[in-house]
Amino acid sequence: VQLQASGGGLVQAGDSLRLSCAASGLGFRSYSMAWFRQAPGKDREFVAASFRGTNIFIAESLKGRVAISRDNAKATVNLQMNSLKPEDTAVYYCAASRSLILSSVKRDQAYDYWGQGTQVTVSS
Repeated sequence: VQLQASGGGLVQAGDSLRLSCAASGLGFRSYSMAWFRQAPGKDREFVAASFRGTNIFIAESLKGRVAISRDNAKATVNLQMNSLKPEDTAVYYCAASRSLILSSVKRDQAYDYWGQGTQVTVSS
């Protein structure tokens, strides 16, 4: 299984960014997919998830600025981020889980596979 995240970069506050994660080696349609992020010196935190391809979850603090989508035909999951703020600066990781349960959507320990991360830096 391989998850390849891309789309990060250096942007200014207020800009938008679209991250993509290409999955291979798994039955993508059967997997729940999620994005997490980790800022320097902080724990990894939940950003958004597509639970079993049917339910969408967004971190409360990011609602209204972030959207997650998936393309099962291309085995990709995308994260659209708008109105970026300097506090959004982090490494963003995509993750996959075959047996995720609803109560564990926001727990990083519940995911089986992780991408290498893509750096997002937002300047003020």
